[in-house]
Parts: sequence; structure tokens; C-alpha cells
Amino acid sequence: MSAFEADSSLSFSHIALVASSAEKYRETVSFYLNLGLSTVRQTTHDRPQRDIAHSACVVSEAWLHLFADRPENSITLRIVHATGEGTESQGANNTIRIGLATQEIKTIKDILKGGGHAFTIHADPKVGSDRIATHDPLGNDVFFMMQANSFSIPSSPEVKPLRISEPGTPIEFDLDTAITPKKNIGILTSGGDAQGMNPCVRAVVRMAITRNCRPFFIYEGYQGLVDGGAKIREAKWTDVSGFLALGGTMIGTARCQAFRELEGRRTGVLNLIKNGIDALVVIGGDGSLTGADRLRAEWPEHVQALEQAGLIGREDADKYRTLMIVGMVGSIDNDLASTDMTIGACSALERICESVDAILSTAMSHQRAFVVEVMGRHCGWLALNAAISTGADYLFIPEAPPSKDDWEASMCKTLKASRDAGKRTSLVIVAEGAIDRDLNPIKAEYIKDILSTRLGYDTRVTILGH
Repeated sequence: MSAFEADSSLSFSHIALVASSAEKYRETVSFYLNLGLSTVRQTTHDRPQRDIAHSACVVSEAWLHLFADRPENSITLRIVHATGEGTESQGANNTIRIGLATQEIKTIKDILKGGGHAFTIHADPKVGSDRIATHDPLGNDVFFMMQANSFSIPSSPEVKPLRISEPGTPIEFDLDTAITPKKNIGILTSGGDAQGMNPCVRAVVRMAITRNCRPFFIYEGYQGLVDGGAKIREAKWTDVSGFLALGGTMIGTARCQAFRELEGRRTGVLNLIKNGIDALVVIGGDGSLTGADRLRAEWPEHVQALEQAGLIGREDADKYRTLMIVGMVGSIDNDLASTDMTIGACSALERICESVDAILSTAMSHQRAFVVEVMGRHCGWLALNAAISTGADYLFIPEAPPSKDDWEASMCKTLKASRDAGKRTSLVIVAEGAIDRDLNPIKAEYIKDILSTRLGYDTRVTILGH
């Protein structure tokens, strides 16, 4: 059995065409646009990007798509302007053949004539019509025929050429217009740092660049937003290299008292407008996202005030009337409803389990009891899952206060029963926001005192957190 037979999920991705000059790149894109393909995306990189597929550096690239009635019938072309070895020219050995089905052979002839492209006509006795053969500007063979590829199930997509009102006036691909960025996006991290923030920043930066947008780092969270200047800087593709392996946040986070005040937020709005930013990705917890939502709600008011003060002109005021916000929850507590998993929660749970495993080694050696306090002011997800994973004897979380008023006695009874059964350790896990039925906080030190005085256990407290 071949690899193709074994993997039924294997499917066609795209055809890549490489131009060694900007002129050939523009001509090739214009050629295929005239045939009816649609532009999906164009990008020109500030610095050539290494492309492992072609062993070259890509300067510009355009993705063109031939939309068919069914998505699986469509074709995608990736046309790149690349520099480096092997891209000087596409010789005879490097060209490819592209066959396209169309019911409009006559229109194809007119388009090729209008564009000055040489072509040959060949009779096709099977279908009683002509076939057309030509070359694209890179020298690749391009064929047009009425009969779809008989080996393709479903049929090959059909070319529907653009209708050009004036014969002989093909579409010109304007490189400068094509690469105009769609939107400037600010990215900031705020609040407590969490594992996964850096990969999240990396994903936003690279997807923004891929989608022809300009990402901007806002360093030190909302403080950088208020300070402006060098703390707001455009992010490049290579700026986030290595972020996947790093915890915390490389663009920083800081508490900002100024942002709590109206004038501080207004200054932040001015700094965003100066950098052409009207979209913000905020990675943080409850307080960070609440601040972002408040900034969004106040944005029109701030823009109007800045215009009246003469700090921005009418054109900027009209252009930046609305702020778009995406909130990405960076919280190790996993404490946002309707979110399957917040950024950093899984890593925090893993660290807790690692720490508790190490603690239990000492506890078993000395027959000690340990009370471990973990993060979770309002949410006991970390404490609950840590207790299950490590086999804790008792658990306290905010959502489920002890069912009895005298919970101390119940806890001591449970732990004593475990010791009587031969267990050498006792482990109690408590979330930092744990409460009793009367909403009184349950603290780790108080639990330690109970175990020491009532059961006489050698008890220690370990607090895991920021």
C-alpha cells in the first residue's frame, strides 16, 4: 500500500510560483488576475523572510485563489518574489504545467491577445473545440480546455475569465497599493504573568503579519500605553522568535495607577492614535480586561476631547472613531465563564503537582502533615484539580464551603482515619479564597494550628503563588 492510499486525508494545498525580480512578480500576478483568479492576500516584508520551501528569501508574495462552486474544487496560487540561489530564472527544467478547464475559450483568446501573450491553438476532436496553450511570464506552461481533468473527482475548477470592457486593456497589478496594511494592532500583556502569554503574543504578531496587518508591541502593559514613545514599537516577524519556549511575558507587565484616572486613559488614546492604532489585543485577567472594556466604551469621548483640544486633527478624529478590542484571558486560575481554558492554567496546575510531589517525599520521610495554599481567589479550579491529581486528604475551595459549621472536627476525623489506615502523610490543599459557610476566610495557618493542636501532627505550610 502506498503512502497516498494509506492516508485518505491527504489533499491538495497550493501551487507555488517563484519570480526572481519584482517586475516578473508583478507581471505574473497581473497575468493570473486577468484570467479571473481573485487576490486573497499580498505581503511585502520589511526584511526578506527565509522560505524553507524554496531555499530562498521571500521579498513579496501574493496568494491568488480560483473560487469554484465547491471548496474542494478550488485552486490556490502562491506567487513569490524571492532572492537567493536558484531563483535567477526558471529554466526549462524548473517550469511546471498548469491545466485549467473553461467553457469560455473565446474569452481566453481575447484576454491573451489583449495582454500581448503568445499562444497556440490546438483542435480537440474529443469535445469538438479548441485547446489553448500559452506561457505565463515565468515560462510555465498554461493550458486551457473545455474538458475537465478526467482523473479528478470531483471535476477540476472552471476558469471564468474577467470581463474586460475594453479589449486590449489588461489589469495591472499595483504592488504599492496591494501591500497597504489593513490595520494597525496594538498588543499588550497586563496583570499577573502566566505561562503561555509569550506564545500568545507570538501567535498574534505572526498572524497579523500574515493577514497584512501591522502589529505593535506595547511594553509594560497599560503603563506603556500611557507613557507612549519608545514603549510602543512595531513588531516584526523575527522579534517573536524563541517566544514559544519562554514563560511569563517578554513585553512586560506593570501596575499603572495613571490608567485608573480619566486623564491617564486619554493620554493612552492619544498615544494609540499617534501610532495609527485603532485595534487592541489585551492579554490578561479580570482587571486587565475590565480596563480594556472601559477604554473601548470611553473611546469616542476621548477622541472628541482630543480633537477639541487641538491634539489631533479632524481627519484623525474621523478615522479613529472606534476602538476594536480582543481580550485573551491570561489567568492561571481558569476563572472566566464560557472559556474552556485560560492562558496559563494548565501550566500552573502542572507546577503545583510537581511541587506537591516534592513536598510529599519529605512528608513521607518524617510523617508530616502539609497544608498547601494555591492560587484561586474566587475560583477553585486549580485547588480542585491539584487535590485530585496528588491524592490530597482534604480540600477547601471558594465555590463549596464546608457543609458543617464544625468543619475543623470533620477534617481532623478524616485525616486521622487515613493515618490509622497506615498512611504516613497528610495533605490539605486550600485555595487562597476559601471560605466557610459564614463567608469567613479559611487560611492555611489556621488549618496548620488545628492539625497541630488537635491531632499533634508535625505540620508545615507551603504557599504556592506569585
